[in-house]
Formats: sequence, structure tokens, C-alpha cells
Amino acid sequence: MKFTDALPNSPTRRRRRALAAAPPGALHDFLAVDPPTPDTPVDELGLLAIDLETTGFDPATDLILSVGFVPVDGRRITLGGARRILVAQPDTGAGVGESATIHGLTDDQVATEGLPLAEVLDLTLAAMQGRALLAHYSNLETGFLTAACRLVHGVEPPWVDVDTLDIAYRLWTAAHYDEPPRQSLRLWAARARFGLPTYKAHDALTDALACAELYLALVEEPHAGATLRDLQR
Repeated sequence: MKFTDALPNSPTRRRRRALAAAPPGALHDFLAVDPPTPDTPVDELGLLAIDLETTGFDPATDLILSVGFVPVDGRRITLGGARRILVAQPDTGAGVGESATIHGLTDDQVATEGLPLAEVLDLTLAAMQGRALLAHYSNLETGFLTAACRLVHGVEPPWVDVDTLDIAYRLWTAAHYDEPPRQSLRLWAARARFGLPTYKAHDALTDALACAELYLALVEEPHAGATLRDLQR
């Protein structure tokens, strides 16, 4: 065991505490499988690119409307594992609200096609077993997934995450020695610098795939790094 693993609030200790508190089921199974270690080479790194469409930006008050995810294995996107799942909303009368103007999801659509949050969360956790979470501005995804785990399972798991926004920022500053232009680190602007195709935004699966493609472009850059630790600098 490494010295850092013995620290009271180390990721390893927090994961063990969450595992001990988790009820039997998908969260327990997710926590029981070790995530990639910091020295995992990029070529061997398993990730799950995730995007959430939500009613807003605050996990304390807003709700998940859809989840899209696609596995990334080393330098390869595994489309066979891709999914887009709508989330049925609680019967509070709030509905999707004004967020419908962004993602296009309607109350009728999520009511007809949506699965209960607990089921969607468990499917997502099962897909993430043994993988790091990959997202563009991962604080949003980890914040909402943490809130969902707390609501459904009563436990807040630690996440191992890779953020393409952070990597893009680091590579820009390394190349230009200054701050990037405003808006240039948004997902679609970052993709454009690599000549990646333009997709329709604000569909959870499309955005997850777009993040995965951007990640593969970023890790080809000379200063991206060779391990998970490098990607998280």
C-alpha cells in the first residue's frame, strides 16, 4: 500500500468507506471494482465518456433528464457500449421547464420514454465499473451523479475523472504561454481546432461521443502525457 493510500481522506480510503456504507446493488458493485490507478498508461486506460442533460446547473435543486455514455478503451471508442437513456421525472409538477429550449426534451417525452432515476443510475454505474469518468467540465457530471447516488443509495462515492476541458486548457497554455481566448475551451470550439466534425449539440449521447473524440485528439498532443496522472495534472 502506498503512503498516500493510508491518509484519512485519500481516494482509496474514501472509496473503502463508501463501499462499506453502500447497500447491495449497482453502487456497491461499482465501488468493489478498483478504478484505474494514477500510473495507468493512456494506451491501457478505460474511461466512460458521460454527458448529462439537466433542468439546470445546480445538483442541489436541478434534475437529470437524460444520460449519454460511451466507453473509451485506450485510444479506441467502443460504440457497442454507447447508450442514451431518458430519466422519468418525479411527480412534482415542475417538469423540464425552460431547459427544454436547450436540449429539446419535452415533459411528454421523458414521461413516455424515461426510466426511473434509480434504474438509470444503476445502468450508468454498471457501465462505469473499473473505468474513469470522462467529461468536458467533469464537475457538472460528478456533481449530479453524486447527488443522484446520495438520493438513491444514501452514499456519495468518490470519482476518478478526466476532464477534457482541463486538458485543453493545459495544452493551450503550454503552447501559447497565455490564457486561452474567451469561449475557446467550450466543447465545440475545442473540437474545431482539431478539425473534428460539427454535431448537433445538447443531445446526451452525441455530446458524450463528441467528448470522447476530443479526448482522443487531445491525448495525441505532445504535452498531453502518458498516464492517467498526467491527464489529471
